Amino acid sequence: MTLQVSGLNAVRSGRTILHPTSLQIEPGARIGLVGSSGSGKSTLGHALIDDLRAQGRSVAHVPQSPDEALDPLRSMAFHWREAEQALGLKLGTASQDTLFTALKINSGDLRKRPWGWSRGMQQRFVIAMALIGSPDLIVLDEPTSALDPVVAAATMNLLDRHLEGRTTAMMLITHDLGLAARRVSTLMVMQDGRIVEHAPTEDILHRPTTGAAKALSAHRSWQAVPC
Repeated sequence: MTLQVSGLNAVRSGRTILHPTSLQIEPGARIGLVGSSGSGKSTLGHALIDDLRAQGRSVAHVPQSPDEALDPLRSMAFHWREAEQALGLKLGTASQDTLFTALKINSGDLRKRPWGWSRGMQQRFVIAMALIGSPDLIVLDEPTSALDPVVAAATMNLLDRHLEGRTTAMMLITHDLGLAARRVSTLMVMQDGRIVEHAPTEDILHRPTTGAAKALSAHRSWQAVPC
């Protein structure tokens, strides 16, 4: 079912940081939300999540760093149980083996705390938790910025393969055009709290029309990065 939101906005200290924005997201869509720091990307992402959840839709969020999702004093098994409970699932019924195998973290010891796992495995674990229950949409907010480029590329490749053929839509929020270029079919470019360009990825990469999109695509280093 198509996801729709209308008039998303945000004001902080009397200043509009997200102007009224409406979106329509088709099942299985792969969307990149790009723009410079402070353009409003994360604000739009959070507003989108809140609105869709209020509609009763299943939306998962993967933050920038696993530190934002994992309590260093709790075991990985505890985090998994908490995710199941939050979704109203009976403990042990989530497709843990399938997700862990898909994201190549099945060798991890769930009795350990987060610091007992590598950073890459921690972030893959967070992604696995986000995919419990096959959400309508998964929003990834700079999901690999805490990882080195090789690990980041491997993580995104595994996620891509897992989502292939599924109806879960993905929104990738990033300032890294190279990351987005290889992962999404549609790009939305943000500037000053507004989506200023929304078009197929290839069009924005090679035929941008706005100043913000031109500035992003002008840095051709995005063509060479591994992720």
